[in-house]
Formats: sequence, structure tokens, C-alpha cells
Amino acid sequence: MPAPRGSKSPKPGKKNKKARAFWLKQLHTWHWVSAAISLAAMFLFSVTGITLNHAASIGAEPVVTKSEGTLPAVLLARLHPPGDATDPLPAEVAKAVAGAVALNPAGRAADWSAEDEVYIAMPGPGRDAWVSIDRNTGQVAAEVTDRGWISYLNDLHKGRNTGDAWFWFIDLFAAACVLFTLTGLLLLQLHARHRPMTWPLVILSLIAPLLLALLFIH
Repeated sequence: MPAPRGSKSPKPGKKNKKARAFWLKQLHTWHWVSAAISLAAMFLFSVTGITLNHAASIGAEPVVTKSEGTLPAVLLARLHPPGDATDPLPAEVAKAVAGAVALNPAGRAADWSAEDEVYIAMPGPGRDAWVSIDRNTGQVAAEVTDRGWISYLNDLHKGRNTGDAWFWFIDLFAAACVLFTLTGLLLLQLHARHRPMTWPLVILSLIAPLLLALLFIH
């Protein structure tokens, strides 16, 4: 059906400009949102990338702290018998241990296999720690090895002994970085016509690490 006389149909060029403006606005929005969400973590992971790369040249003297205490006989009797289980300590036993040696083993998997002791490994970012309970005497021994704040940050980077919350945080942060990168790439595509060095630089960013990996990593 022909358009009414005097009416004007939108020009294809005008439609294209509107569509381009719409997508440009959307990409800019998602780009800055993803940048804002991932900014602090991206800075942390960039800095720890450097510290990890130079870990051998960054000296750190581990600090070892030992402590001892005694578990009351009434609680000693509540320990599980030796076996292959990895159940945590009973809640009242864990509370007593935390009061004796200032390390809280609540919820941590315990090694019940030995006849003479119960052992609980308690590693964390930047540190190693353990608690041991003598089955016969009730003596509680604990040791913490603190490797310093750089080691702590490096372990955050690697997700080493950081728990479930940090595990999911890394996934969400990585997703935000992927979104930031993809929206950045699409923005480059939209602006490339006025910036002739755009695609040569993008290609360089792909080729440089590939060549380094092929030529210098064996």
C-alpha cells in the first residue's frame, strides 16, 4: 500500500544512525559498569601479578608462633575413636581448643586416623597453621607460620586456601572482566573508522603473547 501523499518514510541512513547511537549508549553503559565493579579487584590482581612474577626476589621471613594448652578430661572423652573419618571436632571441643591456643578449628576437617592424636590442618592465605590434640593427655599444641602480607595477597590472587566466598568472588570478578573486555572491543569497532591504529594495536595484543609463548617458552 503506498504511503499517504505528503508523508515521508524515514531514510535508511537515519535509521542506521539511531541504531548506532542506541548500541553506542548501551555499550558505554555496560563498559563503565563492568569497569566500576571490577576496578579494585583488577588493581589487586594486576599488582599481585607483578609480585608473583618476582616472588623469588621478594624476601620474606616467616614468623612462627607456637602455643599450648590442655583439654579437660570430660571433653577429651568426646573425641571420636581413631578411624578414616574427617569430621570436624565436636562444637564444645572446638570451643575449648580455641580458648586454649587462640586458633579456632570449628568446622575444619580433622584427621582422626592416628591412635595417639587428632590433627587439624588450618591453612589460610599467607599462612600455614595446625592444631594437634593428644588423645592420652589432652595436651593441645598449635603452630602458625605467617609468611607476610605479600604472600597473603599472592594467595588471594591464586585462590589458595581462601574458602568458598572468595572462590565465587573470583568467578564473578572474572565475568565482569570478560564483559569489560568484550564491550571495549565492540566500542573499538564502532570508533575504529576514526582511529586508524585501532586494529593494528588489537592484532599486536594477540600476536605478541602468542609469539612469546611459541618462541621463548619451552
